[in-house]
Amino acid sequence: MALAVNILDPKSVIATFGLVGILAVIFAETGLLIGFFLPGDTLLVTAGVFTTTAAAHHAGISPLPLPVLLIGAPICAIAGAQVGHFLGARYGRKLFDRPDSRLFRQDHVEKAEHYFNKFGPAKAVVLARFAPVVRTFLNPLAGMLEMSAGRFFVFNVIGGVVWTEAIILLGRFLGDRVKGIDKYILPVVAVAVILSVIPVIREIIRGPKKPGQNGDGRKTAMPSGRHRR
Repeated sequence: MALAVNILDPKSVIATFGLVGILAVIFAETGLLIGFFLPGDTLLVTAGVFTTTAAAHHAGISPLPLPVLLIGAPICAIAGAQVGHFLGARYGRKLFDRPDSRLFRQDHVEKAEHYFNKFGPAKAVVLARFAPVVRTFLNPLAGMLEMSAGRFFVFNVIGGVVWTEAIILLGRFLGDRVKGIDKYILPVVAVAVILSVIPVIREIIRGPKKPGQNGDGRKTAMPSGRHRR
């Protein structure tokens, strides 16, 4: 029997691979540079919806175990980001010095570096969780720009837990409250994703931080765009 799955469709990923597929995608989307195109927010919201028995049965799949999802998703998100940080620290700028292709674009790196410089290392690591594409590239970028492994781990844990738990529980809430939600999964997920990026939007609206300071209020060691190894 041929295995037919649309890797960009959260419902298809869940129906085909179940919990294992969800955790694998979350790890790859946050830890591997080629994973930026994978569904992160949409997959977590959909997974949360399908932890409810009614929504899962209407969609023709088995309900997902909420406790396992709430434990496994943040672990995979944290582990993936740690791998990304390690790769950035190990290989430096050459990890990003490559021509544009279908799986890589320099503007993705530039966008991640903009967040890193605008908010400072700590805040950027947390907020990037809520920004698709940025969260994939910011982790290795943090390693390349010499954010210490210990400090990165602390804020990686905070961001990973807040991001996964908030979005999964949002999906669970919607699955409990909206009858027949499986019929409207795409628009509901789209609204949920928009809500998930509100923290980042709020920070952007606040405007740029004072010159010479990072996101923690301390002076930065290196000016934007001119980092050293």
